[in-house]
Amino acid sequence: MKSILLIVLDGLGDRPNPVLNNRTALQAAFRPNMNYLAAGGQTGQMHPVKPGIRSGSDTSHLSLLGYDPEKFYTGRGPFEAMGLGLDVRGGDIAFRANFGTRKENGEISDRRAGRISNGTELLAKDLSMNIDGVDFFVKAGVEHRAAMVMRGDNLSDMVTDSDPHEVGMKVHEISATGKSAEFTAEVLNKYLKEARKILDAHELNLERKKHGEPPANELLLRGAGLAPKLPLFREKTDLKGACISGIPMVSGICRLAGMDLINVIGATGKLDSNFSAKFAAAFEALGTYDFLIMNIKATDVAGHDGDAIAKKNAIERIDRAMEGIQNHLDDSVICITGDHSTPCVTKDHSGDPVPIVFNTSGIRKDSVKLFDEISCSGGAHNIMSGDVQRILLQLSDRAAKYGA
Repeated sequence: MKSILLIVLDGLGDRPNPVLNNRTALQAAFRPNMNYLAAGGQTGQMHPVKPGIRSGSDTSHLSLLGYDPEKFYTGRGPFEAMGLGLDVRGGDIAFRANFGTRKENGEISDRRAGRISNGTELLAKDLSMNIDGVDFFVKAGVEHRAAMVMRGDNLSDMVTDSDPHEVGMKVHEISATGKSAEFTAEVLNKYLKEARKILDAHELNLERKKHGEPPANELLLRGAGLAPKLPLFREKTDLKGACISGIPMVSGICRLAGMDLINVIGATGKLDSNFSAKFAAAFEALGTYDFLIMNIKATDVAGHDGDAIAKKNAIERIDRAMEGIQNHLDDSVICITGDHSTPCVTKDHSGDPVPIVFNTSGIRKDSVKLFDEISCSGGAHNIMSGDVQRILLQLSDRAAKYGA
């Protein structure tokens, strides 16, 4: 039986862009290794979750791993928190968070505090406290990202976000969406009021203001959720699985599923991530694990920034980093796809399908020669993300027989 390597290029899918002569970043990129896999494999388009759904990375990664998001998704917060190493227990409520910049009138001028990259761990440490018998724990993530966990009695995840999700809007007061969550909303608002005092007076933010940099003076909360109980990946699939990812959310999902986490030096989850180190670690791990999922975030970062050139360049760097991937096709099934589309022209997720390619020795290949959104639409597959696991198991000679 063969090992499986699932490579997820976050936000890979795109739309034609005038900056690239009405091509997508993938079409415009020099990508000989991806095209090699497409020309010798099976391609197609894959719908993250369902056709037309603007899925998040959390729901689509759950689905790619074979977990129905309609059954197991309880909000991104718990996955983000666990991926950052926070101790998430039953009954805890977890949130995704951003360090943002708040003006004196309460408006958000920057949801990412100038993409702050240093010192957020100091801010997070000072934001952990107890209010009204509820413990609050904050952990910094990549750049402006963070996670927050609240632990106590009678808590509920039926609350709204404080994050307005766009600049120029005032921070939202958190509200309960059900009677059982009224105490949770009340204590959260008390916590955020205290957090603002701490952040406004924090030495890091005073220094940032002194140097003309936007202060990280607001903890923007969103995506409240109770930690779900996922069936262990190995028990569900009979595969020994591992994950390589520079972003906490993906690591958190895999950790909750009982998969091993492989840490790679230089895997930042940003445009400067060490792609070569990630592929080297993945190729080495194929000899130890039956299944390996690797997330590369850079394509999504460029999409959200609306930077088509940066997305094209990231794809080219990724392609160069996978040099030699063809040497693993005898013993492994290689799949490359995205978790959703993040068109540079919209700077956000869309419901467009993403290209997908499967390759291994002896595969019954289709007629597609190039790996991109348009070419792959003529390939052998038009599938949902939940189908990917079944196809990988079949191609690796691991699928159970259905029927006599």
